[in-house]
Amino acid sequence: MDGIIDFFDLNLFKAVLRMATPLVFAAMGGLLSERSGIMNIALEGLMLSGAFAAVVGTYYLHNPWWGLLVALIVGGLTALIHAFWSIGLRSDQIVTGTAINLLAAGTTVFLIQRIWAQSGRTPTVQKLPDVAAQVNVLVPIAFLCVPIVYFFLKSSKLGLRVMACGEHPQAAESVGINVSLLRYGMVMMSGVFAAAAGAFLTIGSLGLFTRDMTAGRGFIALAAVIFGNWMPFGTLAACILFAGAQAFQIQAQTKGIGISADLLLALPYVLTIIAIAGVVRGSRAPAGLGQHPTPN
Repeated sequence: MDGIIDFFDLNLFKAVLRMATPLVFAAMGGLLSERSGIMNIALEGLMLSGAFAAVVGTYYLHNPWWGLLVALIVGGLTALIHAFWSIGLRSDQIVTGTAINLLAAGTTVFLIQRIWAQSGRTPTVQKLPDVAAQVNVLVPIAFLCVPIVYFFLKSSKLGLRVMACGEHPQAAESVGINVSLLRYGMVMMSGVFAAAAGAFLTIGSLGLFTRDMTAGRGFIALAAVIFGNWMPFGTLAACILFAGAQAFQIQAQTKGIGISADLLLALPYVLTIIAIAGVVRGSRAPAGLGQHPTPN
């Protein structure tokens, strides 16, 4: 019994919060995009762009809050590219999302070399402050975003129009709703949220940027949206579940539990696959996801 209490301690709880924070940010962004009808597998690339921009902004402006602002702007502009390809040019949304991921991965590595003449990582920069011991200020902000997104989608006039765009874009267009404009806005907001997730990894946690540091979190966030049936609080629960698996893996290694290290490292991703495989048949995506309001 003492061993169980020792394992499930305050450090594990803090680890769950830290692991869940970038997932919650990115998942709320993906939720807004997909509720408007645009598939967004670009969350990984948007997170990576935001993480890198946060370090660059902090490095040159000497203030992590300015670095966060730079990250949000870069995330929104990067998402605008995805929106233009997906909405303006009507390109395949999976292909465009993949292109953003590849573009972000390659560009960040290139810019590290060009700016700092080194490869793989940036110099250390100042981090955002903590509100409590090892609890960064972005942690409560991430969880506060969940009820805000819920209220926006369920209780605001604009949010209801966004939901209509995702369910029946042709019908929404026929009653005067500018479907394309709303979708542009929601995709850009997904970039802002994902950039906040990336900024947490750098100026909220590590204090520097390393190559491909998002490590699939964007895809896990998208899986959380599906697992949560495209609803904010269901998505939050999925994020906490997946974060708990990551935190368990770290805690198990720290406590020296006799489980294979490779198995522990794979645990969060295996759990993600199992969870999605188990609920995807019962999930109902927005009916207009990937559809355009008017024919080509």
